[in-house]
Amino acid sequence: MTPDTLDKWKIIPRMMLFVMTGVYIRCIEYAISLGADMTTQQASLISVVTGAMTGSLAVFLNAEAKGKDTKT
Repeated sequence: MTPDTLDKWKIIPRMMLFVMTGVYIRCIEYAISLGADMTTQQASLISVVTGAMTGSLAVFLNAEAKGKDTKT
């Protein structure tokens, strides 16, 4: 597999987003398992992870949209 093929198929960014989604799901499962006993520190952790996931998804989708416009 050539580097150009990796860039064209965007394998690495898609794999990273897939792994981040898995980690995010595990964080949500952790928060749900705590129930009403969640401390402010634990709630902050979930909030930060959710914000990071939202930001990374926005960057990924914006890059995908720009990639489609430049193709001829």
